[in-house]
Amino acid sequence: MKITILNGNPDAGNSKFDDYLRELSEELESSKHTVTVMTLREMDIKYCTGCWGCWVKTPGQCVIKDDSHDVCAEYIHSNLVVFASPLIMGFMSSLLKKANDKLLPLVHPYIEIVQNECHHMARYVKYPQIGLLIEKEEDTGDEDLKIVSDIYARDALNLKSRLCFTRLTSDLVEDVVDEINSI
Repeated sequence: MKITILNGNPDAGNSKFDDYLRELSEELESSKHTVTVMTLREMDIKYCTGCWGCWVKTPGQCVIKDDSHDVCAEYIHSNLVVFASPLIMGFMSSLLKKANDKLLPLVHPYIEIVQNECHHMARYVKYPQIGLLIEKEEDTGDEDLKIVSDIYARDALNLKSRLCFTRLTSDLVEDVVDEINSI
């Protein structure tokens, strides 16, 4: 399986998080997966301006020239994308959110009804499944984790996918690998 991990850790000093992702990547590769880790803090990703240019001027690609083009290409060519981030003030990092927003070109502006709701139509035949990997804050509770997980489940629906799992960096790497292997 081709797996892309979007590392939304904004703090290079948080080596514990990056080390966890490195170990996860190595374990997945030893399980015969192809893994790409995109460290978003090292990339030039501009904010989505909501101009809709990705739908009308350059269909399928953001009009802003930045590294989001690489993120979109990796994303759409993967079988599984893991959104990974420490929680900051109860939510994934703004760095990961910014990259997530730039996935908008991967769907059409046209609307269809899905589960009695309006959603954008797929631009591609196949979309990757989504996983969520969270580093908790000191005061993170179960309700906080459910809120973040629910938001990403809704996002997965918008990106023609499904959220397969939500795991914590306090979980053993082997347990996360086992969960991914069972997909």
